[in-house]
Amino acid sequence: MGVTLIEIKQDVPGFNEFFGSWLCEGELNVVIDAGPANSAERLVQSLASMGLDRLDYILLTHIHIDHAGGVARLLDAYPEARVICHEKAVNFLVDPSRLWAGSLKVLGKVAEAYGEPEPVPLQKLIPHPDAEVKGLHIVETPGHAAHHLSYCFGGRLFAGEAAGNYLKLPQGEYIRPATPPRFFMDVCLKSVDRLMSLGDQPICYAHFGQAESSHRCLEMFRDQLLRWEGIIREEVRKGGGALVERCMDALLRKDPCLQVFHKMGSEVQEREKIFMSNSIRGYLGFLREAGEPIPEEDLAVGAGTS
Repeated sequence: MGVTLIEIKQDVPGFNEFFGSWLCEGELNVVIDAGPANSAERLVQSLASMGLDRLDYILLTHIHIDHAGGVARLLDAYPEARVICHEKAVNFLVDPSRLWAGSLKVLGKVAEAYGEPEPVPLQKLIPHPDAEVKGLHIVETPGHAAHHLSYCFGGRLFAGEAAGNYLKLPQGEYIRPATPPRFFMDVCLKSVDRLMSLGDQPICYAHFGQAESSHRCLEMFRDQLLRWEGIIREEVRKGGGALVERCMDALLRKDPCLQVFHKMGSEVQEREKIFMSNSIRGYLGFLREAGEPIPEEDLAVGAGTS
C-alpha cells in the first residue's frame, strides 16, 4: 500500500507545510482528513494530478474546521466515497451551522481564512461504531476534541492530534501539545496510553508530521503533557499578571521538545504562538477546576485549536 502526505497550501502567512491529508492507495483508496473548506479545491487538484480516479473512504480524525471543512468538496469530486467519523460528529457535519458559529467565536479571522464548511449528506456518513472496513482499526482518542478518533491502517497509526503536533525539521524534532479549552488532562493521558498499548509502528500526524516509531513519539508526548502541567502550575503559583505570556516564556525555556521553535522563521513562530497560547489556556482551565486561583481573563479563548 502506498502512503502519501499531500500538502494543502494555505494563503495565511506561516501556515504552509502545516496542513496536509494522508492518501493511502491500494485495494482501498483512503484519505485521512480533508483540510479547510477554502483550500479544498487544492486538495482535489492534487489528488487528480496523482491520477486518483477512485476514493473509497474519507476518515475524519475530528471535525474541527481545519480538518473536516473540505469534506463536502471532496465528496463532490469523488461521489462514491463514504465518510467515517465519530458517531457524535454526524449531526455537526450534516448541519455545520453550529460548528461554524463556534469556530468564528473561538478562531475569529483564522476561521474566516479556513472557510465555512458546507453540509455533508447524511447518507454519505458512517458513524464509527458501524464502520466495517477491511484492515481498519478505529481507536477512540478524546482529548484534543471530545469526538477525536485515531486509525490504524496499512501498518501505520494515523493519530490525528491525539499525540499532539509533531514536525521534523532540519534543525530537529518539534512537539507541541494541542490542548485547547476545555481540557481534561486525565482523558488526554488515557488516550495516549491507549495508543501506546498498540504495537509500535510508523505514526502519521494530522498536521504534516510523521515518524518511524509511535512508541517513542508517544512516550515523548506523554512526558511533555506532564511537564507542561508542572511548568504552568509553577507560573500560576508565582502570582502576577500576563499569565499566558509568562507560561509561554517558561515553556519555551524549559521544554526540550520546543527548542526548535527558536530556529523557526518569524511567521511560523507567530503561528505557533497562536496555538501554544490556546493550549496553555486549556491547561489553565484544567488547573482552575483543580482548585488553582486563576483569574477569568487568563482563560479567554485564544485564536487557534490545532
